[in-house]
Amino acid sequence: MTVVHLVRHGHVHNPGGVLYGRLPEYRLSEAGERMAEATAQYFAESGRDIARIVSSPLLRAQQTAAAIGAALGLPVESDDRLIEAGNVWEGRRIHPIARLALDPRTLWRIRNPWRPSWGEPYAGQRDRMIAAVLDAAATEPDRESVLVSHQLPIWVTRLAAEGRALAHNPSVRECALASVTSLVVEDGAIVGVEYADPAARAEVPR
Repeated sequence: MTVVHLVRHGHVHNPGGVLYGRLPEYRLSEAGERMAEATAQYFAESGRDIARIVSSPLLRAQQTAAAIGAALGLPVESDDRLIEAGNVWEGRRIHPIARLALDPRTLWRIRNPWRPSWGEPYAGQRDRMIAAVLDAAATEPDRESVLVSHQLPIWVTRLAAEGRALAHNPSVRECALASVTSLVVEDGAIVGVEYADPAARAEVPR
């Protein structure tokens, strides 16, 4: 039995209010850096035997992983399977997206919210994330691993681990910035889920 911890990156510097998705160079804000430090301290003080830190290739995740790595004295590896979900509205401003979705020229993009039809399917996110989790568990079966990823892929993984439907209301996701979703893995299967929010008190700009 081992534990694989899925960490969401901290708050992102995004003054333009863009749906940044997989776009490069979106970094942590000052608040995000504090969040990453809070989560790093959480691991440093936890007494857990962390052997590896693996991150999404995106900058905000790499920065979060680097803070944890510095606190634990571990290098950061990269895994493309931990990347953010793809989205056809990537690069657009967040607030006009609802109007954009209802534009007759793009209405077909929201034809199937259960898949979803506007981005990478939930099932695809689940499959790549669970593969990364099980590979991490197999690599360090007697110790623990930290994988730094993004909200939606982490939440879909949790839904799958708990046997729940992948389609969901985004407003009910329990996956705060710099939070830790811990998956207990035994004999190549996820058998338990725990959740912690060590950065809850970090200030986020309005």
